[in-house]
Amino acid sequence: MTDEQTPAEEMPFEVDDASQEIEALKLEVAALKEQALRYAAEAENTKRRAEREMNDARAYAIQKFARDLLGAADNLARATAHSPKDSTDAAVKNFIIGVEMTEKELQGAFERNGLKKIDPAKGDKFDPHLHQAVTEQPSTEVAAGGVVAVLQAGYELMGRLVRPAMVAVAAKGSTGPSTGSATGEQPAGAANPYAGATADGDNSGGAFDQKA
Repeated sequence: MTDEQTPAEEMPFEVDDASQEIEALKLEVAALKEQALRYAAEAENTKRRAEREMNDARAYAIQKFARDLLGAADNLARATAHSPKDSTDAAVKNFIIGVEMTEKELQGAFERNGLKKIDPAKGDKFDPHLHQAVTEQPSTEVAAGGVVAVLQAGYELMGRLVRPAMVAVAAKGSTGPSTGSATGEQPAGAANPYAGATADGDNSGGAFDQKA
C-alpha cells in the first residue's frame, strides 16, 4: 500500500461520519421546531386564559351593581310602555320624551358595559337557558312551545345570565304557524323544553347567584 492510496481509502469513512452528523443536526432542528411550537401554543393559551380571567373579574366586579340597576330599568320600561303618548299636553309630552331618553341612555350604558337585554320576539323559540316560563296559554298566532309574550325582560352580562326573561309560552295544541325559530309540538315522549321553568322553579341556566 502506497502513501498516495491511503487518503482515498479513508474517504468513505469520512463521508459516513458527515452523513451521520447531518442526520443528527436534522433531528436536533426538528426537535427544536417542535419545542418552539409547543412554547408558542402554551403562550397563546396563557394569553387566552388571562383574557378570560380578566373578563370574569370584570363581570363579577359589576355584577351586583348591574343587578341593582335592573329594577330601575324595569320601572322605566313600564313607564314608557304605559305613558299617555296621545296626550295633547305639552308638559306631559316633554315628560314622556325625557323618560324615554333616560331609558335609552340607561340601556346604552348597559350595552357598553356588556349587560345585554334578553327580550325575545313573539314566536321565538323558548330557550330554557335564557327564558323562564311563567305561564302557558293557547295561541292561534304562535306554534306550541313558542314565546307568546314577554312579561319581564331578562339580562345577560358578558354572556352569563344575570336574570332570565319571564315569558308566556304557547301551550301544546296551539294552532299558530311555525315562523322563524318558533317550535312546533314536541315528538311523542320528548321532554317538555320548559318543564320546571316556572316562576317558582329554578331555571338559572348557569346564572350568577342573584343573592346579594
